[in-house]
Amino acid sequence: MPWLSILMAVPAVGAVGVALLPKGSDKLAKQVALLVSLVVLALTIAMAVQFSPNGNRFQFEEKYAWIPSFGVHYGVAVDGIALVLIALSAVLVPIVVLASWHDADGVIQARDLKSEAIPPRRSAKTYFALLLVLEAMMIGVFAATDVFLFYVFFEAMLIPMYFMIGSYGGVQRSYAAVKFLLYSLFGGLLMLVAVIALYVIAEKNTFMYPELVGVIQDPTTQKWLFAGFFIAFAVKAPLWPFHTWLPDAAAQAPAGAAVLLVGVLDKVGTYGMLRFCLELFPDASKFFTPLVIALSVIGIIYGAVVAIGQTDMKRLIAYTSISHFGFIAMGVFAMTQNAQAGATLYMVNHGFSTGALFLIAGFLIYRRGSAQIADYGGVQKIAPLLAGSFLIAGLSGLSLPGLSSFVSEFMVLNGTYERYAIPAIIGALGVILAAIYILWMYKRTMNGPTAEPVKGFTDLDGREKWVVAPLIAVIIALGFFPKPVLDVINPAVDKTLDSAQVLDKRPAPTVAEKKGAGQ
Repeated sequence: MPWLSILMAVPAVGAVGVALLPKGSDKLAKQVALLVSLVVLALTIAMAVQFSPNGNRFQFEEKYAWIPSFGVHYGVAVDGIALVLIALSAVLVPIVVLASWHDADGVIQARDLKSEAIPPRRSAKTYFALLLVLEAMMIGVFAATDVFLFYVFFEAMLIPMYFMIGSYGGVQRSYAAVKFLLYSLFGGLLMLVAVIALYVIAEKNTFMYPELVGVIQDPTTQKWLFAGFFIAFAVKAPLWPFHTWLPDAAAQAPAGAAVLLVGVLDKVGTYGMLRFCLELFPDASKFFTPLVIALSVIGIIYGAVVAIGQTDMKRLIAYTSISHFGFIAMGVFAMTQNAQAGATLYMVNHGFSTGALFLIAGFLIYRRGSAQIADYGGVQKIAPLLAGSFLIAGLSGLSLPGLSSFVSEFMVLNGTYERYAIPAIIGALGVILAAIYILWMYKRTMNGPTAEPVKGFTDLDGREKWVVAPLIAVIIALGFFPKPVLDVINPAVDKTLDSAQVLDKRPAPTVAEKKGAGQ
């Protein structure tokens, strides 16, 4: 059963079907997009049930010659890391489709109160077709085992997201879309040079990643190739100081597009670090580890501090993500089993918690017509379900025990402390800062006197409840019982560390332990 090809083909064919619907059939386009995304989710669940965490590392493998003269293959397969990220994509897309029901109907959500609302540049059916195209690309990029095929998906994802921001976003949508595209293309260009150099130097006449692991032995060559891949992934993640495109893109994008941008697309950067940088260039990864951890710690603190000072709700959430991606990158390069498993789980949990924050913020903006925090107040009295959902999503974002992000953040800090105690201690300050920016935003929007325009708010309607309920359920479930996901992730992390030639995945023994062993 070619599971992965089917998972990519279904949304791609669905996108074509939505695009070919007659003009004016926007409601039907939404319904078809929702149905297609639910089919993809069902197929993903069926595939995941057949995955054996302790079996072969890569499963559901497909490999066909694509450009034989250059050794390019259509090669796809998944391990536990790729599987959970594909599952994240499959869960988020139908939620985003349902949440975006009115995103392309002519009401621009993220707009300045002093500005005129501007209509979308394209039809609603085009928006939902782009969502399905993006889903196919997201599955492909996590499934690709051919480095060239990975690069194709890595770059192709830019196209639907560029049009979603540039055609359906806020008043500065053109600026944000172009900035997003230019940053991503710059990183992609460096990666393309590194991919071609890897092919030429390896002299294997193949781009298949499993066959390229361990081939490049020269330390200097590894460092140059690592730099080409890493910068592209750091821009995509985004890791400080390559982050400046994200706040603009997330603030101007429709809420649903922002969820997929921050919740899934940005994970391709940290996934690429874990999958390609560490395994293809193990010596270079160890050489650059102190630098990457330093950048990660700066990103954790910087993102949190800047988030505290934001007045725009969506920009605040975007800056919190920069802080969270610092945790994820730190966990990847700590190179302990605990930290890398935590970083992978963090990618999943961040997608759900930040996705919930963006979508609920989108509901608020749709009602009020403003993303400015100062334009709210007293929402809890008028719309308690809306406020309560926002609180749970926010508390997950600050890693409250009992909610999903706590488990992953604790694992990252604990695993990093095993080898790099000072960065872990400094990074832990991000938890305190997170409490400040989340609770302060909640206080200013949900508590206090009810602002006059807020008095006309309605609480969550039926469609919005169906959007929020699965996210809140997952946040709580993974907070109390992350074991099923970790059981899938842990064997893949072990094999990744083995492939990256990390011989000791445990913390270095203390002096007391050494004395005890001697006795």
